[in-house]
Amino acid sequence: MISKEYKNLARWAMDFSLHQGCQAARVSVYSGSDTEFEIRDKQLDKLQQSSENQMVLSLYVDGRYGSFSTNRMEKKELSKFITNAVESVRYLTPDTNRQLPNPELYYKGGRPDLALHDPYMERLQPDEKLQLAYQAANEILGTDERILSVQSSYSDGESFSYMVASNGFEGESSVSFYSLTVSVSVKEEGDTRPESFWYDQALSYDDLIKKNIGKIALERTLRKLGQKKIESGNYCMVVDNLNSCRLLSPILSALSGAALQQKNSFLLDKKGQQVLSEKVTLMDDPHIPHTFGARYFDNEGVATQKRYIFNKGVLETYFIDTYHALKMGVEPTISDPSHLMMEKGERSMEEMIASVEKGILVTGFNGGNSNSSSGDFSFGMEGFLIENGKLTQPVSEMNVTGNLLILWNQLSEVGNDPRLNSAYLIPSLRFENVAFSGL
Repeated sequence: MISKEYKNLARWAMDFSLHQGCQAARVSVYSGSDTEFEIRDKQLDKLQQSSENQMVLSLYVDGRYGSFSTNRMEKKELSKFITNAVESVRYLTPDTNRQLPNPELYYKGGRPDLALHDPYMERLQPDEKLQLAYQAANEILGTDERILSVQSSYSDGESFSYMVASNGFEGESSVSFYSLTVSVSVKEEGDTRPESFWYDQALSYDDLIKKNIGKIALERTLRKLGQKKIESGNYCMVVDNLNSCRLLSPILSALSGAALQQKNSFLLDKKGQQVLSEKVTLMDDPHIPHTFGARYFDNEGVATQKRYIFNKGVLETYFIDTYHALKMGVEPTISDPSHLMMEKGERSMEEMIASVEKGILVTGFNGGNSNSSSGDFSFGMEGFLIENGKLTQPVSEMNVTGNLLILWNQLSEVGNDPRLNSAYLIPSLRFENVAFSGL
């Protein structure tokens, strides 16, 4: 937790800013640490440990706004820093839309702890962390003569924050994470060197999956042997649950207040309309304890709440913070998503594949881009040809192209298999008649 000393320092910094001429101020204090152990081919290749304390000040001076950060956490140095910061803001162009949120929208406290921080981290020793990284690699080292390199890494971290605003907000949060990853490369004929990975992450040490990470990484890599392009055309597309978020990310970006205010969104003026397939029901549910992304307030202190983003394809929520709401003359909602959950279907990815006569399973997106104004996209991909319900030829160096609104209206099925180690619980997805370019 943030120490009492740092909380008092944040409140003092806010009061000092007001005394220097600010009409309003928000002060956030952050404290955190992280470690990483990386093993490459039986040798410790990287050891990194870091910790940081930081103060961020949002200052509102005579209709102007500036944001400043420092890791100098002593009153003597902060006094000079804040004085200079306030004077600097006076040189900026006025922008009356820069305001603190309406106090009625703030989180008022009193809710149960979300259980996002694991106290066991204080007792976990460095040699235990290093051993986990070695064990993950040792699962597969020497098991297949085609293996060229095995890289494994263990990382963890914890962060604490405290925020106070001059118009009545006060709140704090804490979160921890643990992660274990294995990457593998193998040799095959010619110059190709297929590689892949697998990982798990968790908020608590006990929930972290510590076995079979290496084995799954090797299996995923060996499946790539013999990758090649196949004939261009329109195919049924199944996207696995590791990559389905890649197709959702541009949709979420188009819902942001910044994109909407700049008229750089293909979802502008679409609220209340059915813009995606009726199979898309997406909810932001931020108050589920012990889940990635859970929180009671956003980075402005505005209270989060359970809400539909899309309900059977109908757009119900934009992500609009205070600044962009004032610029557009609309009511603010929340600055960004918290814990997203897509309503699940009935079948697993394997069951969906079994019903595909001819299609492509996408197991990775490699680069590409999307146009935020039109929704047109082109993504590189890799995966497998599906023939008569079975995975046959591994494919790569192909592009999937189209328009995101059209694509999401071609969604024919949502799987039942979201990965639970993410803030975005998006299952495997099946789309019909998607354009792929290859040979």
